Amino acid sequence: MALSLSLMLGGCASLFQYDETPDPNANQALSQATWWSDFHDPLLADLITRAMRASPNIASAQAALQQARALRDVSLAANRLNLAVSGSVQRNTADEGPSSVVFRGGLDASWEIDVFGANRSAVANSEAELQASIANLRDTQLSMTAEVVLAYIQLRSLQAQLDIARHNLGSQQETLQITDWREQAGLVTSLEVEQAKTAEAQSAAQIPALLSSLGLARHSLAVLTGQNPNELEAELQAAGPIPQIDAQVANVIPADSLRQRADVRAAEARITASLASVDEAKKARLPKFRLGGSLGMTALTLAGFNNGAALASQILGAVAMPILDGGASKAQVRVQQAGLEQSRAAYQNTMLTALKEVEDALITLRHDRERMGYLQQAVSSANNAALLAQNSYNSGLVDYQTVLQTQRTLLGAQVSVANLQADLSSGHVRLIKAMGGGW
Repeated sequence: MALSLSLMLGGCASLFQYDETPDPNANQALSQATWWSDFHDPLLADLITRAMRASPNIASAQAALQQARALRDVSLAANRLNLAVSGSVQRNTADEGPSSVVFRGGLDASWEIDVFGANRSAVANSEAELQASIANLRDTQLSMTAEVVLAYIQLRSLQAQLDIARHNLGSQQETLQITDWREQAGLVTSLEVEQAKTAEAQSAAQIPALLSSLGLARHSLAVLTGQNPNELEAELQAAGPIPQIDAQVANVIPADSLRQRADVRAAEARITASLASVDEAKKARLPKFRLGGSLGMTALTLAGFNNGAALASQILGAVAMPILDGGASKAQVRVQQAGLEQSRAAYQNTMLTALKEVEDALITLRHDRERMGYLQQAVSSANNAALLAQNSYNSGLVDYQTVLQTQRTLLGAQVSVANLQADLSSGHVRLIKAMGGGW
């Protein structure tokens, strides 16, 4: 039996070669695509770098990846030669006669010959779970970066609204001054003065509310980047433009881009793992072959190991095959087959969800762009109307109510454009997230 197993082992050696070179696709998945560079905002890129370093969710996903890699290595170890050394000291005593001490040392070796590939299936299962962990890490990174970008866009949008409110307040104050002069000249009544004061006070009241929202937005960004709430006050105090992406970016998207989504990759990996589990369960019912051996020495003294030690060797070939197990092995196959069907159904659901998210993002972007064209025309017309109304009021051709109405219309149009700019940028972020990153 030992000779036969030795020959079988030599003939099957080529079956047990495993390519353990790093997977370039895994490395590519781990290197998060810097899709946010399309916004061309260095401060945003710096904030994302800080967030990636400080996020506890990313740290947890990285630890899970390390665990999956270690479990894969455990599965690989089952296909390799196992060696163990042993040593013992035994003292024997008797009622009559001298006592004796025996020293023993040995080397044991064993190797399970994976003739039918059950161990290889276990390795494939572990490798698929490793790929799922890689995808989960990438998804966590993508979610974190998207959250930072959306928070940054909100902050810049609030700053734009604050600038609009302050500019409008300045116009209201100038109009109030002119109205006071006209009242002193007897050209208007105190009613128009009070209306101008009301408009000025209402415009001023918007500023504290916007400052409060800005403070909360800065605090959120600071926490996302792992800093104290007030640590970004200086960096984000100055207003900046709302980050924008070229509108042509979303016009052409490769057809297979959905496969780069982390949840799609994870779902594919789980199908692979389930297939390997089914295969492993089926092959567990087949015979297992193990080749083992031991080499030992026995001596009465430690010095005796160098000279005069008794040498003993043993070679063992073993075959094991389940015959009666109450149907447990068959049931285990059915368990894994049911898990495979669940994985396939989950994959289909993941793909449908991915398609919906992409289509939702695309249709929203398309209609937001259309709205932006109309709103920009409205701002241009409202600005001209406000200037004409102000000049006419200064010349006494129209009443203050006309000026007030045109100023309100202009303010509303400007705020709408600022909000829509933020919505367009956020829509691009959601599309990129729906696609699993840049493309």
